[in-house]
Amino acid sequence: MSDIKLDDGWKALLAPEFSKSYMADLRAFLQAQRTAGKRIFPKGSDYFRALDLTPPEKVRVVILGQDPYHGEGQAHGLSFSVKPGVRIPPSLVNIYKELQGDLGIPPARHGFLEHWAKQGVLLLNSVLTVEMGMAAAHQGKGWEKFTDAVIRAVNDLPQPAVFILWGSYAQKKAAFVDTSKHLVIKSVHPSPLSAHNGFFGTKPFSRANDFLVSKGYAPIDWKLPDDPAISPT
Repeated sequence: MSDIKLDDGWKALLAPEFSKSYMADLRAFLQAQRTAGKRIFPKGSDYFRALDLTPPEKVRVVILGQDPYHGEGQAHGLSFSVKPGVRIPPSLVNIYKELQGDLGIPPARHGFLEHWAKQGVLLLNSVLTVEMGMAAAHQGKGWEKFTDAVIRAVNDLPQPAVFILWGSYAQKKAAFVDTSKHLVIKSVHPSPLSAHNGFFGTKPFSRANDFLVSKGYAPIDWKLPDDPAISPT
């Protein structure tokens, strides 16, 4: 991963992680996978895409996912997001339904969430790579320690943020977040298996914006552009 670029702000905050033994082990694992001919998603230049699009000083909201999508052409480094032209995954369909119920925003016709990321929504997966067709294949290889460090870094930033934690996995991972400083919004996961048991009606988007405005920050524009190529810089 030495050839992968990372936003300078994150690089400064996370520099100690790159010298730890778990990261060397992770590099060796990924190299061995590539040598064995395994397809790894997302592509190497997108491993840290979430961090590059949302530098530390811009973080306003964190939406924590678990693993990248493992289908061809889906993952591009942002939790819950897929590339333009790719079918919208079921969990994201439900996220859009809740967005409509919460803020009246009609569901987007694509699943490309960079518009959110560029406004300060850190769309962070716990594990940043996966083998094609093998869900959770890279769990327990070191990424979790790295993304724990990312969450700790956000927790320690001077500005308050909103942590949207869908499902028990995300809630356990970010259990240490300082709730006296940050807003933590919890519910069940938007997966079709659980969304009707406590996801719909939780209004995470309006609650996040109300908190941000109360702290003097601009609200997030949750409406995705019709053309996924159009987003704020």
